[in-house]
Order: sequence, then C-alpha cells, then structure tokens
Amino acid sequence: MSLSLGDRGGDADLGPVGLQVRRIIEERIITNVLRPGERLSENELSGQLGVSRQPVREALIRLAEAGLVRVLPQRGTVVTRISVARVSSARFLREAVERAVVREAAGRATEHDIVQMRSIIRAQSEAIMAENHAGFLRLDDDLHRAFAASIGHEEVWRTLQNVKLQMDRVRYLSLPDATPGSRLLDQHAAIVDAIAAGDSLSAEATMRRHLSELLNSLPRLVATLPDYFDDADAASALSDSRL
Repeated sequence: MSLSLGDRGGDADLGPVGLQVRRIIEERIITNVLRPGERLSENELSGQLGVSRQPVREALIRLAEAGLVRVLPQRGTVVTRISVARVSSARFLREAVERAVVREAAGRATEHDIVQMRSIIRAQSEAIMAENHAGFLRLDDDLHRAFAASIGHEEVWRTLQNVKLQMDRVRYLSLPDATPGSRLLDQHAAIVDAIAAGDSLSAEATMRRHLSELLNSLPRLVATLPDYFDDADAASALSDSRL
C-alpha cells in the first residue's frame, strides 16, 4: 500500500533515508497499521526498515512536530490518539481553501483538466468495485490535487498536506462503513460536472457538502473506537456544527 503523501514542510534537512523512513512510519500511522496509543521502539523500527537508528530517530522527531507521535521522557515514543479538535480545524481550513479552488476552477479549467479529473473518478469507481479503500483514498488526493493544479496552484495542495494529517487518519477509519465510497464518488462527479459547466456556485456548494461528510462520520467513529481519540467529548460539538 502506498500513499500519495507528497512533500512535507520541515523535512528539508532530512537525508533521503530519513525522509523515506518518515514517510513509511507516517503512512503506517495514518492507515492505522500503527494504532493510537501504540508504543514505538527505535530498535524495532530500524530492524524492520533495515536502517540505522539515526534516521528513525530523526523521522520520529518530525512526526512529533506534526502531532502524530509523542516522545515521552524515559518511556519512549507513542502514537498519539486522534485529536478531534485538530481534525475539526483541519477540515475547516481545507473547506475554506478548496471551496475557493473549485470556484476559480469553474472559470479556468481546460478541457484537458476535465478529462484528467474524470479519468481519476473512473479509477475511483474501479477501486470501489475492487474494495480497494486505500487506492480509493489515494485517488481522492489525486483528484483534489488536480483541482488545485487546474488553476495553477498545486502548491496549495502541498500546503494542505501538512495540516490534514489527523483528518487523513479519520478518513481511513471512515471507509467503507462510516462513509460509503459511492457517496463520495457521486459528489466528486458533481463537482467536476459543475467545473466543466462553469458553474462556480454549484461547484463550491458541492465541495462544501463533500468536505462536511467527515462531520457525519466522526461522532460514530468516536463512539465505536473511543480509545483511538484524544478528546472524544468534542465529537458531540462537531456533530452540532454539521453543515
């Protein structure tokens, strides 16, 4: 399984090995292979990945800065529980940015851009049929990146990558039970149709609804997996803020 993790800010001083180690551990946390509350051993990770302890240690420092792990003095490193507050803030920021992106894309996207977007959606449909949830979400990122690229602002998506890590952890938990992939696929198709038609209002409204799906699934996930979340009591507030 391979995520489209993109480049993360603050990694410029990591060597190639440290960067790759960071990406691997990050992927395992986001996809819940490494679960919230799980303790991490530098020795075990270096053995699993076939590297020395130094790049593992550097990677864990970066992941601590990103809020995915916590370094406990004298007790090692532990995977953080998912912060509902951080998820809410990331979703709020992502919605504000992506509504602006698709609003502008409705007036600027080329025919080539639209063809590319619809090709990604077809691939997502195939991923649903194959029950390839990781592939579906990787393609989801590809599509949202394509929205930004269509207006010459792919760097905007790269910036969002840095703030949506906690949100990504919930996205992996939510499929396929909490949020049906078919619903997300229909919303993607509606966004692209609106962009193709030059209908900025419809594109923006559908994106708003699309990114609010997380608020529908989050309270149910907290109720089902309370040990995965750090501030589970905030889920009811999120439910009340649903748009």
